[in-house]
Amino acid sequence: MDPDLILRWLHVTGACVLLGTGAGIAFFMLMAHRTGDARIIAHTAAIVVLADTLFTATAVVAQPVTGWLLALRLGWELGEGWVALSLGLYVVTGIFWLPVVWIQIRLRDLARASADAGTALPPAYHRLFRIWFACGFPAFAAVAAILWLMLARPSLVLF
Repeated sequence: MDPDLILRWLHVTGACVLLGTGAGIAFFMLMAHRTGDARIIAHTAAIVVLADTLFTATAVVAQPVTGWLLALRLGWELGEGWVALSLGLYVVTGIFWLPVVWIQIRLRDLARASADAGTALPPAYHRLFRIWFACGFPAFAAVAAILWLMLARPSLVLF
């Protein structure tokens, strides 16, 4: 099989995992949060943390590796406009994703503690959920923009 095709497939699959897992995680966390039930939130958040660890983290590592290998094999310069913009947006995504991972773990732990104690979710949970929710928009938009840049490869002059 063609090595370039394999690299493209791995890279596109990784991008789909980032977008799909991100959207799925956001949906399930939001739906659990809307119940207000600490047991449901704790259970859902535990699955979300696991999914982020297995799928998102793997794709986060694979994307720059497969992207760099593709650029080398296909002769794309990393300073080329659409590539450089994609890399910049990837950094933006990471800036929002890394705190979200920690927040999801804290949300899970706070919900577990509330469920175990039979108490309402604490104010810290609600504050962290708002931050988690707000971080999702720029991260998701950046990944969507990267996908568009990968497909369209527009002629951009950034420097």
